[in-house]
Amino acid sequence: MALRAALLKSIWYAFTSLDTEDSGKVSKSQLKVLSHNLHSVLRIPHDPAALERHFSDDDDGPVSSQGYMPYLNQFILDKVTEGTFVKEEVDELCWTLCSKKNYRPDAHRVLSNQDAMRLWCLFNFLADDRYPLTLVPEEVEYLLRKISSVMPVELTCVELEDGLSVWSFLNEVNAAAASRGVDGESISVAVEKVYREMVGNMLKEGYLWKKGNLRRNWTERWFCLKPGSLSYFTSEDCRDCKGVIEMDQNCCVEVLSDRDGKRCMFCVKTLNKTFEISAPDSRQRQEWITAIQTSLRLSAEGRVSLHEELKERRRELREERERRRALRAEETRRLLELQGEREEQLAELELLKEAQRQAQVSLQQEEQRRRSQHEELQKTLQRQLQEAQEARANLCAEVAVRDLEAEHQQRRIKELEDLHHRLQEALEQQIRARQEEETYRYTQTRLLVEEEEKVKSLLSLQEDQEEQLQQTQREKQELLQEMERKSQSLDEAQNQLDKVRASRRRVDQDIVAAQRKLRQASTSVKHWNVQMNRLMHPICPGEKSAQIKQRLNSSKHICGWILMRETTGDALFHWRKSYYGLRSQCILAINVLMPDVFQRLSSPDVN
Repeated sequence: MALRAALLKSIWYAFTSLDTEDSGKVSKSQLKVLSHNLHSVLRIPHDPAALERHFSDDDDGPVSSQGYMPYLNQFILDKVTEGTFVKEEVDELCWTLCSKKNYRPDAHRVLSNQDAMRLWCLFNFLADDRYPLTLVPEEVEYLLRKISSVMPVELTCVELEDGLSVWSFLNEVNAAAASRGVDGESISVAVEKVYREMVGNMLKEGYLWKKGNLRRNWTERWFCLKPGSLSYFTSEDCRDCKGVIEMDQNCCVEVLSDRDGKRCMFCVKTLNKTFEISAPDSRQRQEWITAIQTSLRLSAEGRVSLHEELKERRRELREERERRRALRAEETRRLLELQGEREEQLAELELLKEAQRQAQVSLQQEEQRRRSQHEELQKTLQRQLQEAQEARANLCAEVAVRDLEAEHQQRRIKELEDLHHRLQEALEQQIRARQEEETYRYTQTRLLVEEEEKVKSLLSLQEDQEEQLQQTQREKQELLQEMERKSQSLDEAQNQLDKVRASRRRVDQDIVAAQRKLRQASTSVKHWNVQMNRLMHPICPGEKSAQIKQRLNSSKHICGWILMRETTGDALFHWRKSYYGLRSQCILAINVLMPDVFQRLSSPDVN
């Protein structure tokens, strides 16, 4: 699935580059050419008539990306087999198609075409599977930090709020490099290293000393670690591979003690062999052990890329931050709603207070009205009582009738007294209701105060969380700066170490050559002294012919040796001159004294 998604990203750029009118559609003839090129670079058989058969029901007009996707999935992507093609060739094809239309750098261009293509591949690797492809600001900063960690100059980009397209990203990198004065070679080396690490799945690479399995001698090799394999080469151009160590479940790495004149040693154990390796220092050894353990973990989990896992982690962190931001927004919204409800409750409380005041005013008015009625009733009763007394005094004759009227008036008075008592009880109940209302209002005020305290505590907690987040960001920035400084110092120390090693090798070669020349010169001088002592022996007339023949053979051997040593240099020139003079004198003496011996020695049968 990861390979399919990566291929779709590159093919999407190629498809959109063929849409010259930006209408979202591409002609069938252009799609035929694109499909043929994709079949060629993906190493799958191509059926030229499949595209026509697939779109036979459509009209002769252009085809959109949604219409081309079923053909792409059925006839191309479903037939792709990992390991049968080179992913870089597919990227190069799609880059060639899309860069002509979209990549137009200005006069201050720093990136070469190769570097721009690698940055394009890195952009596609980090981008999410949402089209059109964009890179979030966090991933842009991560990629620029990776590139800047290899260079002495840090590249920065403008503050971004939304996603960035690949063409805007390339323009931003060109502008940042030009403003910082970065040369093309430095940024090319940095981009290549980051490309090999992220796209090429290179966990770690560098020179290490390895002990041979047969000869048991130590040899410096260039090691390349990937998920599932550890390869070593004769040099860092990675052309002559000397072996591959498979990182499977039967493999492990262990630390070894210093021996054989080597330090910072560790070993990689497989099912059949044990590879002893020596690092330059303890920090490099620990880094290699950690990287090998990471490779073993990725191999056990069935993963092929460490940066795929890191990208997933960063995406999960971004999603977690978005969820937290959404939760904070929801809490803020709820807080605002609570504040609005509180304001509404305060407004209702004010309305209740106003209604209570109006009720109190109406109650007072009703009480005054009832009091006035009671007073009027009392006055009326008093007046009627006076009238009754006067009538009693004046109308004694009508006592019986008046008695009846008096009884009737007494019953009426009792009813009024009962009514008075009931009114007093109703007034007391109203007073109790007002007291209960005051108690409820006090309770409500206490609840509002508690709610304000809770809101203040929530706001303080939110401020504490924001301060902790800011402190964490500052510590993270300080750690990143410290890592960059240490990486720069490590690179400088490695360069100095390489220079010292090269100068040491040259000096060792010069010493070996000088010793070899000294031994050759010493041997030549001793041999020549022996031969000259033999030649300087005088020839007597009475010697036997056998002795003369032996001396002549010795002269021939001396002549051959001198001829063989003529190539040694100008230092033996005077020896050759002396030899030729002695040789002529010896031949002349033999020819004069013993001509028969001279003829026999000069014959072809004599060696």
